[in-house]
Amino acid sequence: MAIIHQAELHPTKLELLNGWLPHQPWFTAAGAALRRVGSFRFDDPEGEVGIETILVADRSSVFQVPLSYRGSALHGAESYLIGTMQHSVLGTRWVYDACGDPCYLKAVAAAMLTGRPQAEQFLDVDGRLEAMPESVVVGSTGPLHTAVPGIGSLAVRSTDAGTVVRTGEMELLVIRRLNLAEQPVGTAALTGTWAGQQTPVKLAAVTVR
Repeated sequence: MAIIHQAELHPTKLELLNGWLPHQPWFTAAGAALRRVGSFRFDDPEGEVGIETILVADRSSVFQVPLSYRGSALHGAESYLIGTMQHSVLGTRWVYDACGDPCYLKAVAAAMLTGRPQAEQFLDVDGRLEAMPESVVVGSTGPLHTAVPGIGSLAVRSTDAGTVVRTGEMELLVIRRLNLAEQPVGTAALTGTWAGQQTPVKLAAVTVR
């Protein structure tokens, strides 16, 4: 379960991304006005890390940006730091490209390999939790396993289309520039749908060696 606070953010998430995205090899919309398409979250079993994937779009492309939010800096992840923001409820939050955060990698692998569902989101309204509708709905292509291999040291490589992460026995592909017309194929993949995109789109895939 993800609890969303009614809070002010400085800078906002989109402001952070507007400064970071143009430097990524898979981002082709430099200078274009971006809009937020939707987002989804995964749970951190420890309840410490926020894990949110945001979809943003320009006129012709949709980009996937997984983020992790932490209350302190993640040791050894300096190259994945997008920036910090002030959250009016939670204080300073360190915002990372989640492809370099083991917490996200465990969560997305669990979604693909074991079918762990996305986190239900609730808005905290003066201490009362109100269920929020999902703007992006994700699922696994299966087949489902009983466990996720452990996360070891990370080898992360980004290309003009996505990010490949090798860790332990797993290789994960996070697709950054989404192909909205291609039917998802293969097993152990994460797919998503959202308003105006009812045909599932492939978001990520994992292989286990």
